[in-house]
Amino acid sequence: MVSFRVVPAAYVLLTDAEGRVLLQLRQNTGYRDGHWAAAAAGHVEAGEPVQAAACREAAEELGITIDLADLVPLTTMHRTHGNGREIDERVDFFFACTRWSGEAERREPEKSAALRWCALDDLPYPVVPHERHVLDGMRAGTLAGIVSFGF
Repeated sequence: MVSFRVVPAAYVLLTDAEGRVLLQLRQNTGYRDGHWAAAAAGHVEAGEPVQAAACREAAEELGITIDLADLVPLTTMHRTHGNGREIDERVDFFFACTRWSGEAERREPEKSAALRWCALDDLPYPVVPHERHVLDGMRAGTLAGIVSFGF
């Protein structure tokens, strides 16, 4: 058995009072362009706690400020593309957030074609598959604390 290094990422699923989630339409990223995805997400940087990464990504991508105490852990996903490439072996930390400062807007328009508030029972198509798995679990109330995807 060969061990591999894992790439960690943080996802923030902003939800409003109506239970809708804010999604972005990916473009020009090289990964799942044309798919809807969490409005704020990205890699955890060296020496950075995952909660700080989540807040940083929200500020960079949406121009909002999130207090660490307002991040609610949803699930941790261990996933793979099954191709043996280190970059495709992942641990994703998903957080929900219902409170933030500022108005969410596209701060990286070269990477995001649109932002949209979406009902969990009426998501746009297509959604990045592993993120769709989390959103479906949120909608159904069946999301486990730790999930695997792609194995």
